Amino acid sequence: MKDSSLLGTLDVNLDRPKIDDASARTRHNEYAELKQLIRNEGLLDKQPKYYAYKILSTVGLLALSIAFLLLVHNFWLQLLNAAFLAFVFGQIGFLGHDGGHRQIFKATWKNDVIILLQGNLLVGMSYSWWNNKHNAHHSHPNQVDMDPDIGIPAISFTEEEALSKRHFLRFLAKYQAFFFFPLLTLVGMDLQRVSILYLLKTKVQRPVAEISLIILHYVLYFGLVFSQLNLWQGIIFILVHQALFGLYLGMTFAPNHKGMLILEKETKMDFLQRQVITARNVHSHPFNDYMYGGLNYQIEHHLFPSMPRNNLKKAQKIIREYCVSHSISYYETSSIQSFKEILSFLHEIGAPLRQKTPPRKEVVEGSALGVKTV
Repeated sequence: MKDSSLLGTLDVNLDRPKIDDASARTRHNEYAELKQLIRNEGLLDKQPKYYAYKILSTVGLLALSIAFLLLVHNFWLQLLNAAFLAFVFGQIGFLGHDGGHRQIFKATWKNDVIILLQGNLLVGMSYSWWNNKHNAHHSHPNQVDMDPDIGIPAISFTEEEALSKRHFLRFLAKYQAFFFFPLLTLVGMDLQRVSILYLLKTKVQRPVAEISLIILHYVLYFGLVFSQLNLWQGIIFILVHQALFGLYLGMTFAPNHKGMLILEKETKMDFLQRQVITARNVHSHPFNDYMYGGLNYQIEHHLFPSMPRNNLKKAQKIIREYCVSHSISYYETSSIQSFKEILSFLHEIGAPLRQKTPPRKEVVEGSALGVKTV
């Protein structure tokens, strides 16, 4: 393998922007310059009215679902309510995400209160676990052994990783493109499982608050469900709700980086380049903006994590123009195309396991002149 600061698997059938080698160009002042442009437009200023609306409207949706559970005595309609509640949990999760990035309030403690209530109490997810994991992701997006979001046992993001899998995990890696969406249904339950293990094994800053709120979450959650439905109906309701919640979360988070460039662990790259070329935007549209919780502006979010969600669209024009003028690849596509790219990428990674003789690997090596296959 040739010495390169930028190395990743690329599906040659995808029409993607060219990739420049960050080590060949000095960018020390570019991010500061871009940040000043953003700051001059007031796009990093807090948006209290917007978030007051988002919090109240999201709590209103939750109250509507609970009222439906308490007042409607039809099991089949309650399954529709379970699907609706999955959507509501996703919206709650987006608010927790915003609070974790200090987008809502200037005061840190106020954001902490929001995410403790949204995460631990309403969703059953540990604030500390998510915060540590997500900060690591933002620091090293799509970087091998550095980004926890590509350190998922059930999914392989490099051919080497796929070939190293054994037993059932090897079978999953072999056909992972087919298992991708079914696996997403487990995301919600898994984040709750990992949260509990994390709180039991790790010393956190607010152990009493975190553990108490998660216990209260389960008391309220199971109490409400089983007070209105019998045992089997309640189990089915919970399974439908949790599976669709996981699917919704996965379908909004996966397009952000999955199928984009994977960086070697030793890659050296400036912040601006790293954040832009490893992220994928999904086209701006009022429906997408709402359903993705603003995460369809993934490039803007990664460059300015504390930017309030409703300012991301305004920032996009500035950032996209800046990237184009500085020859930095900026990638945006449709929601459907993003999933095509993800599945194509995962299928490509699992290809060596489906053949007796592994094919010659194709990679891209970045350079100041463009991209070449080696």
